[in-house]
Amino acid sequence: MDVLAEKMIESLTQWNIETKMSTITVDNCSSNDGMIRLVQEKLSNELLLQGKFLHMRCCAHILNLIVKDGLFVIEGSIETIRDSVSFWSASPSRMEKFEDVARQLKISCTKKLALDCKTRWNSTNLMLQTALEYKDVFPRLKLREKAYCTLPT
Repeated sequence: MDVLAEKMIESLTQWNIETKMSTITVDNCSSNDGMIRLVQEKLSNELLLQGKFLHMRCCAHILNLIVKDGLFVIEGSIETIRDSVSFWSASPSRMEKFEDVARQLKISCTKKLALDCKTRWNSTNLMLQTALEYKDVFPRLKLREKAYCTLPT
């Protein structure tokens, strides 16, 4: 945090904006809290309103933390769906079998199963939305494919 504060102050003064800045938005980690505190201490006389409102926490980061906590509660279910999506999208022949069963059940195959990136909750959301559209396909495939053993419930 000392190095971050030093570099922040150096950059602000180099650009001559330390007296024009009202806030700094950072994510919620303790080193950023400390960095902002040090910047406020060193520049308090030059900051707008003596830096009272300098530290703004990033709303997107807060939202991300909330969603990750929520997803953690259902992680077991997500893993089962992830395993199913991985199994059926592993090869063109499996994908074809998946789409055939979907068509037999009169389910439109406009969306492809897509495996998520575990660190990006928006991709997990997309994977879950798509899998939900095919929820009736998975049990039918379980009856036809002995190697398929991770049926979502």
